[in-house]
Amino acid sequence: METLTKMPTQNIAKRAKRSASNLFIVLVVFLMVLPFFVTFNEFLTRIVESTSLFRFIEKIIVPYEVMLTRTIVSFFGVETQPGTVAVIKDGVNQYTYIAWNCIGWQSLVILFVSLKSGLVSGFTKSSRLEAVVFALVGTFLMNLARISAILIILYYFGRGPSSFFHNYISIIITTAWLFFFWWFVYRFILEEKQSS
Repeated sequence: METLTKMPTQNIAKRAKRSASNLFIVLVVFLMVLPFFVTFNEFLTRIVESTSLFRFIEKIIVPYEVMLTRTIVSFFGVETQPGTVAVIKDGVNQYTYIAWNCIGWQSLVILFVSLKSGLVSGFTKSSRLEAVVFALVGTFLMNLARISAILIILYYFGRGPSSFFHNYISIIITTAWLFFFWWFVYRFILEEKQSS
């Protein structure tokens, strides 16, 4: 029979340190390949957009995120064209849109890689499931906030600062979210399995 207990402090510190060092390595590698990644991401996007692989995301997920993003940016006084996230400033359309690759698939890939290394056996199934749900919901909300911030920056500061935020700051935000996620999960969610 198994009993549930919160992880001892030394186990939390050991596992959290391993996850933090893994995330740090990911951050270092990302910063080293960032210029290549930004260029390659645009190239990859064009290739995938010429196929039908992205249609499901574009038809199902993107419209939902557009609706949520429009609602969020409206609280900040950002005017958008009806049914889109095309920012309208002083009556001029800024021609913004959410493409399938803007919804944060990169952050989901990094999340799944970190989940694979961080949610090792030794934790209860229910606490691991809770951590995965928290990860998915948190990553979704982080991406909504990131997309909204890009549009808000575009509206108030122009295309240059919003492009910089889109291309570079987004990686830092994603990494910060993952560091917070793993700290929170090891501290408050994961429970170690123990035999009695």
